[in-house]
Amino acid sequence: MTGGGNAASGRDRARMVDDQLARRGITDERVLTAMRRVPRHLFVDEALRDRAYGDHALPIGEEQTISQPYIVALMTSLLALTGREKVLEIGTGSGYQTAVLAELARRVCSIERLPRLAQRGRALLDGLGYANVWVRVGGGTLGWPDEAPFDRIIVTAGGPSVPPPLLEQLAPDGRMVLPLGDQEAQTLTVVERTGGTMKLTPHGDCKFVRLVGKYAWE
Repeated sequence: MTGGGNAASGRDRARMVDDQLARRGITDERVLTAMRRVPRHLFVDEALRDRAYGDHALPIGEEQTISQPYIVALMTSLLALTGREKVLEIGTGSGYQTAVLAELARRVCSIERLPRLAQRGRALLDGLGYANVWVRVGGGTLGWPDEAPFDRIIVTAGGPSVPPPLLEQLAPDGRMVLPLGDQEAQTLTVVERTGGTMKLTPHGDCKFVRLVGKYAWE
């Protein structure tokens, strides 16, 4: 695991955490520490690195984005990680959210449907020394049955409903965080599986790229 980057990027990360995260109510110190460590600028194209720590999403190619820092922090906080969990991430994308998870969880299994993004993300995560991350190319809505069950699941694309395979792969007393809604806007939602029942709790409006697959948008 790494705190890579130069002194300037370190100051940018500290400013991002203080101004965009802590001031907006992100209080999980483990999450704040992780986001001070992960060099976000390495996960965007070189031409965009001067904007890497800004309060916005950025394009990463293939019509995909790296999420706004606040959304990354909020979703990670909602997972309530302690360091002992095995986490399934749907949508590796740039690998930035994956790296934040790797700082906070025991094991991260990440699925990306776009081979070029998966290859680039895996190479960057390997280069930064994240030995507890596994990345594969596949259909995210189908999950990763061979690795199930998962203590936590995070979905970084918006779909119309909770994909049944992901619910099946969520461990008892597990927690899933995902955006639910239509293709234009979603609600960030926490799904908790307790005693054979599913409880959904909304956590505000958001807008993500589409979740594509058998149990989402075709």
